[in-house]
Amino acid sequence: MKVRQDAWSHEDDVLLAETVLKHIKEGSTQLRAFDEVGDELNRTSAACGFRWNAVVRNRYMKHIAEAKKERKERKRAASFSYYPQMRPMWTPQPTMEHMTQSLDSEMSLESVVQYLQTMIHSNTQSPALERENEKLMKENRDLQLRNQELERELKKIKQDNSIIEEDYQSLIQIMNRARRMAILEDEESLSTAAFKMDKNGNLEKLAK
Repeated sequence: MKVRQDAWSHEDDVLLAETVLKHIKEGSTQLRAFDEVGDELNRTSAACGFRWNAVVRNRYMKHIAEAKKERKERKRAASFSYYPQMRPMWTPQPTMEHMTQSLDSEMSLESVVQYLQTMIHSNTQSPALERENEKLMKENRDLQLRNQELERELKKIKQDNSIIEEDYQSLIQIMNRARRMAILEDEESLSTAAFKMDKNGNLEKLAK
């Protein structure tokens, strides 16, 4: 069991800081860094973690930010390398503030090359984006015209249907009137008809 009661030396703090920063850059966890330092200094990982959070960490805030930035750049480069088809067609242009901050910090040759490649890639993709945008706008206009045409056809169909409905109702009314007139004529003819009995005793209708 690791048990140490002596104080931390400057060299121990430097080793702890360098190990933690290394693990941050590589995308590892601080717990693994504490385990590694504990094995090196014969201390517990909990003691290393306490020392880092209580004392050492505040001295290396700038280095921690740079280590996280480097980790992010490594992940981006790795994703571009293994999945080139997933590269975005358009990359946001860096702002002047971002460029100034980059120049103020220690800019490595690798970051400069990556920045130039990003600019070249963005300029290459711009004409393709413009053509794609024009194509989509044309398709949108065609769809709008087609929608207007369909709306006009639907309106005409509704009007035709309304006219047919009115004609149908008129025809029904005419047929009802004709039926009533036929019934009245039959009743009138029966009431005014004259009959006589023939020699055989049958009734026959007399002509008017």
